[in-house]
Amino acid sequence: MQAKVSRRTFLEVAGGTALATTLAGCFGVGGSQTTTSSSTGTVTLWEIRTGGEQTVVKNAVSAFNAKYPNIQVSTTYLSNDPYKQKLQVSMGAHNPPDIFIGWGGGVLKSYIDAGDVYDLTSDFNGDPTWKSRFLPSVLTGVTFGGKLYGIPCAGMQPELFFYNKDMFKKYNLNAPQTWSEFLHVVTVLKNQGVIPIALAGASQWPYLMYISYLVDRAGGAGVFNAVLAGQANAWSQDAFIQANTTIQELVTMGAFGSSFASTTTDTNQDVALLYTGRAAMMLQGSWNYSTIQTNNPAFISSGKLGWFPFPAIEGGKGDPTDVYGNPSNFYSISSTAKSKANAVSFLKNGVMTDAQVKGFIGVGDVPPIQGLESQLASQPDGAWLQATYNMAKNASTFQLSYDQVLAPTPAQATLTNLSQIFLKQITPKQFSDNMNRTLSAS
Repeated sequence: MQAKVSRRTFLEVAGGTALATTLAGCFGVGGSQTTTSSSTGTVTLWEIRTGGEQTVVKNAVSAFNAKYPNIQVSTTYLSNDPYKQKLQVSMGAHNPPDIFIGWGGGVLKSYIDAGDVYDLTSDFNGDPTWKSRFLPSVLTGVTFGGKLYGIPCAGMQPELFFYNKDMFKKYNLNAPQTWSEFLHVVTVLKNQGVIPIALAGASQWPYLMYISYLVDRAGGAGVFNAVLAGQANAWSQDAFIQANTTIQELVTMGAFGSSFASTTTDTNQDVALLYTGRAAMMLQGSWNYSTIQTNNPAFISSGKLGWFPFPAIEGGKGDPTDVYGNPSNFYSISSTAKSKANAVSFLKNGVMTDAQVKGFIGVGDVPPIQGLESQLASQPDGAWLQATYNMAKNASTFQLSYDQVLAPTPAQATLTNLSQIFLKQITPKQFSDNMNRTLSAS
């Protein structure tokens, strides 16, 4: 399986402050999915994907153009930084491409609030076959006020725990399902001189996975939704205090070892701790599988790698099926597109077709499409692909990472203050007080 795009690459555009802003025969193109275009002409599309994923996109565009000669999609491929700058400028000048790629969340909403994005709700709801193609949980990041502003166009990347099966077997441990079981695992490993959890604190963003899951498991998805809604003192909710208290308890008990604050993801120091046996677990995105496969394929082929979802908290209000991570990339249509019908036709008949879904799976992506179980099972990494798929499929909520769903200013404040929580430089209450001051910027 080809290495997938990393979280850093996957999210780099959305996080930039400059933006501030096959299932054979089931879901194929044609038939009831075909939208009659209002006119002939070219639909412009801006893309940033590279390597195998870009090939999959190019093949899909070529197939659409061949089948719909009156609607020619013209694609411009840009690298991350130029795209970031070019999209901002074009939006400000009201001259963006007809279709642009993004990540949903706070960045997309800033464009929606400015009136720059077309509302896809009536088109989507008007075609039950098209609507039923996607996993509902993935659409959360592009749905605002009950209206849809994007269509998934890439694979999913949920965040979960990876662990060393041999090490668990050696110390008679099982993959934990509850928080008390998890703490037992941490305690046993620590007493054996093993780093329980590899953590790349120097990169800061890995910290987010702990607060997001702990808040969700303790208080439910509505806790963070209150932050997104800008409710006064939303960061002071009990679930945030509890989550940050728990984080500092983990630090105190040595769950992350003594060098987590200087460990980085850019050089894969954290994942190396796992596959070299120095650490037993790590909480990371599904992209971590490909990193391990590239750097130490024997760790996977020998059956040493295991995984489990973030544990449930006893007495917590959250749904243990809730998932955090990167739901997908999305295509959105600009409000200035010359022919909305032509652009919608491409999203409906050219994106996530049978052929494109098969192509994405072939390069290691797991598309957010219904009914992929048998197709994923037949792949060399079938067990892993199915686990990733089922996490998203069964999720009550699939939430984009905090630093991406928030606007840039509060997102950076979250990273800064959370880093201070892990380093025990501030208290949970101070974290909440500091973050409450950013609510007007959310």
